[in-house]
Amino acid sequence: MLDLRPVGYVTGLLVSILGMMMLFPLMVDILDRNGEWHVFLESALVCILVGGCMVMTCGNAIGRGLDLRQTFLLTTLVWVILPLFGAVPLMIGATELSFTDAFFEAMSGLTTTGSTVISGLDNLPRGILLWRGILQWLGGIGIIVVAMVFLPELRVGGMQIFKSEAFDTMGKILPRAQQIASQISVIYLVLTLACILVYITLGMGVFDALVHALTTMSTGGFSNYDASFGTFSGPAEYAASVFMILAALPFVRYVQLINGQATPLWQDSQVRVFLMVIAILVAVTSIVLVSVFPHHPEQAVREALFNITSIMSGTGYASVDYMQWGSFLIMVFFFIGLIGGCAGSTACSVKIFRYQLLFASIRVQIQRIRSPHGVFVTRYNGRAVTEDVLSSVISFFMFFIVTIGIVAWALALTGLDFITAVSGAATAVANIGPGLGDTIGPAGNFAALNDPAKWILAIAMWLGRLELMAVYAILTVSFWRT
Repeated sequence: MLDLRPVGYVTGLLVSILGMMMLFPLMVDILDRNGEWHVFLESALVCILVGGCMVMTCGNAIGRGLDLRQTFLLTTLVWVILPLFGAVPLMIGATELSFTDAFFEAMSGLTTTGSTVISGLDNLPRGILLWRGILQWLGGIGIIVVAMVFLPELRVGGMQIFKSEAFDTMGKILPRAQQIASQISVIYLVLTLACILVYITLGMGVFDALVHALTTMSTGGFSNYDASFGTFSGPAEYAASVFMILAALPFVRYVQLINGQATPLWQDSQVRVFLMVIAILVAVTSIVLVSVFPHHPEQAVREALFNITSIMSGTGYASVDYMQWGSFLIMVFFFIGLIGGCAGSTACSVKIFRYQLLFASIRVQIQRIRSPHGVFVTRYNGRAVTEDVLSSVISFFMFFIVTIGIVAWALALTGLDFITAVSGAATAVANIGPGLGDTIGPAGNFAALNDPAKWILAIAMWLGRLELMAVYAILTVSFWRT
């Protein structure tokens, strides 16, 4: 029989931590004297009490490792329970969202998707704005740990290829996870603080710099303004682009870097390809903006760099309404969102390494057709890739495409038009943020969608952030058999 105590213990700890994080927006509202502080006090008490009860109830599981089924369950369950508790301040606070809208917003925050149902952000209490940023910041560090510890262990989507070069976690997932999380957390915190200081230096207010740094480093994209990052057009766009790129690189390389090993970062092929793709796309977009639209070259480069980096990393900020840039660039933005950043980063979507493995496998198959008696081996970063990794990657691509198709079909059944349904499905499964069209595009939000569509999208965000197959595994009958 599946022992749920270790899962309950860890989940309870995380719910309690979430409750303690609510004390920060509570203090902001007290300082602002806006009368909203009680919202976070009540929400924090609920989280700490419920989480504490779970910890005490399951406390006799301390010291026990997690088996494979418990790990699958923990990985998927946490990303449902935390949004439920994270939604409480959004329901009882100044936003007064319905349960559907509050859960959608909290799920979008913790999965760092960045889609929002809230309008009038400019006039909301600062506590709520900070809470949205905290949700994304916590989701960012959470997904790094999941990607570095759990997904390689669960052999999800080809992530097992990073086990040997990252950390060995076999047989003792939780203790090793704590060690990995502590090292990565320090780097994540330092980069966030650096981002805050740079934003302040470039003219942002302290509070805006704080919230936007939280959502930049998490590649989440929640902003304090309805105009998103368009409020800060100028040098801040360059700074944000740099930090979004840093957040989209593998954090395990930063761990190696601070331990005196700089070579792995520059030799990592996914890092080189990621930077190369951004450079090419920015060049192409800039040329189109200068030649077709009345853009000054510097403005074209700045807007192209910022928005390309934002969508490809899955951050979802928008400094302009790129729906006005013509059909060619609109399609570019749609497809780059399906590329993503590097494995083991806060970035989302398919990830660069999977495309590399897919193309390497295709190249080997072509070579075998040309030379049937030759021996050709698929390689990644100079190492031979096993068949189980390739099979996992190809399965991920199939699940990814099929999932987008099913979600788009389900959204169409709720009455959404073709563009909204397809782009909504893609942006949710790939955790990008804005979709296409007037409704959910960079100049709109998701508030106008009906409740069934919002639930479908929330589920899609959950599926996409956990790399699909981790969730699908627990939905099978065989998973629950003893």
